[in-house]
Amino acid sequence: MSWRLRVVHSTGFAYKSAVTSSYNEARLTPRSDARQNVIVNRVETVPATRAYRYTDYWGTAVTAFDLHAPHEELEVSGSSVVETEAGERPGPDQQVGWDDVRSEAIADRYDEMLFFTRYVPKNRALGAAAKRLVKGLTPEEAVEVVCKHVHAEMEYVPGTTGVHTTAVDAWNERKGVCQDYAHLTLLMLRSLGIPSRYVSGYLHPKPDAAIDKTVEGQSHAWIEAWTGGWWGYDPTNDTPITEQHVSVGIGRDYADVSPLKGIYTGGGATDLDVVVEITRLA
Repeated sequence: MSWRLRVVHSTGFAYKSAVTSSYNEARLTPRSDARQNVIVNRVETVPATRAYRYTDYWGTAVTAFDLHAPHEELEVSGSSVVETEAGERPGPDQQVGWDDVRSEAIADRYDEMLFFTRYVPKNRALGAAAKRLVKGLTPEEAVEVVCKHVHAEMEYVPGTTGVHTTAVDAWNERKGVCQDYAHLTLLMLRSLGIPSRYVSGYLHPKPDAAIDKTVEGQSHAWIEAWTGGWWGYDPTNDTPITEQHVSVGIGRDYADVSPLKGIYTGGGATDLDVVVEITRLA
């Protein structure tokens, strides 16, 4: 069964004094892939700008724009209609064993999704814990067990971590948000030699969502792992990827997929307001 969803993601900035120029990138366009299809998408700004689009190295659509007139506020809004389906795991003929996952060919092909980063640093203790957890399991079973372990051990507490928090920082606190759950899961999977990547997007909070009812949505993050094919799991909610999930960007970690990034000349930002509204249309 497929869903049709409308997602509106608005970010507003207010500055202490006029900004004279800024250069920005927005990753607010959902992906078109085997699981979802984008019907309509537009990214708009106030003040209005001239923008151009490109696809980044990881396959994420980017809207780039710059402003060269003084402004004290900036609003960036992405609006999309997308059809989604539940995610699927690799079929029986695609599933592979540990020798295949850890082969030189796979290590070379997916090297960047095995690489440890600032957000997902190598950690001997967590790597050893992952190996104990998955002893005797297949790579596919290992992915789900690691996700469930992270879900069980972590407590979802908004405000306890920030955008710069690493997986190890969150683990030490045993608290965090979806970004932290995803980073921690990636650390453990990469320690096992399983290629895995960070996915950013949105989540409709209600599995029984009423048609045409707009609700407060969520920017969300989960993971995808390669065990013969790429497939996703949401460790924050301990669930497979469903029609409620709308994917936008993929990368090694949050730094590759942040919704809005840029540089500017002028006064520092005093206020940041983010609103996500999501509506099931069909």
